[in-house]
Amino acid sequence: MGLEEEIEELEEEIANTPYNKSTEQHIGRLKAKLSEKKEELERRQSSGGGSGGYAVEKHGDATVALVGFPSVGKSTLLNALTNAESEVGSYEFTTLDVNPGMLDYQGANIQLLDVPGLIEGAAENRGGGQAVLSVVRTADLVLFVLSAFEIDQYERLSEELYKNKVRLDQEPVQVNIRKKHKGGINLTTSDQVSLDDETIMSVLREYEFINADVTIREDLTIDQLVDALQDNREYLPSMVAVNKVDLIEPSYVDTVKENLREHDIDPEEAVFISAEKEKGLDSLKESIWERLGLIRIYMDKPGRGVDKDEPLILTEEDNTVDDAIDKLGGSFDERFRFARVTGPSAKHDEQQVGRDHELQDEDILRIVARK
Repeated sequence: MGLEEEIEELEEEIANTPYNKSTEQHIGRLKAKLSEKKEELERRQSSGGGSGGYAVEKHGDATVALVGFPSVGKSTLLNALTNAESEVGSYEFTTLDVNPGMLDYQGANIQLLDVPGLIEGAAENRGGGQAVLSVVRTADLVLFVLSAFEIDQYERLSEELYKNKVRLDQEPVQVNIRKKHKGGINLTTSDQVSLDDETIMSVLREYEFINADVTIREDLTIDQLVDALQDNREYLPSMVAVNKVDLIEPSYVDTVKENLREHDIDPEEAVFISAEKEKGLDSLKESIWERLGLIRIYMDKPGRGVDKDEPLILTEEDNTVDDAIDKLGGSFDERFRFARVTGPSAKHDEQQVGRDHELQDEDILRIVARK
């Protein structure tokens, strides 16, 4: 039996096995085996000179991948938001390559990637889908572009990304493993963990953990456990833009919102736009900024004053003075003495701080360095 047939059989058995406490351990083993078989198939395809991925060099302060089925208006949207010139057409598969453009917003340079329209089966490389998905995995944010008339495309797109190891809007579950030479598996779980110990142990054994100390502090599913053990998943934030709203009747708006709710999308968080008519684009830019969690740091440059035209862009997660020094580059790291901060994160103007001080949006930062 070939590898693809084995994968198909495992998927069928999982689908046909009712999930309950008595079957949990069996399903855990099956899902671990399935994940390993898929990894092996991918390795074979890669070594066999598969399609690979699009070579798109990342530029700017953050990268956003525009994901959608063919002809939802991604190219039109890219052209409206940036200075890119992505080919536009009313027929499917107009975009045959990845087209980058740069959005200049709030002093940040945000790279937008218009990737070829995803279709069902992309994760299995239908329509060259694996190459497209390889670009999405490197982005900082996934922007789903949906037609107002085809909201159900969201579920199919999400499924293709999931199959290609992209986990949207979730954090990885920490599974701490320390291998040892003997003693078997010593499993420690908190009261929050609902999975049965034997289920966890069976999955660990499928991954050939024989002697190890394993600690799990938070609740997780079998799929999350498999993800943690594979350690090759990409965890990305996402957002939704509903395009072509200029073509719908006002009475149809409630139907669109209900369709969004059916797919667990909050209509208040989705952005309604018309790329063709360039409507709703300001709201979209603001939402992209907020979802990326970007902050502006105004540098106080010796002899030149505060530069508010070209701020240093950091993120809410990587926001320390040390992160700023790292992004500035040069010799600041070696010559750093201390910094002075004025703004939201400072207790007072010109507060003297060290490398671990956490900056906030629109802080003014001055690096004091040794000569």
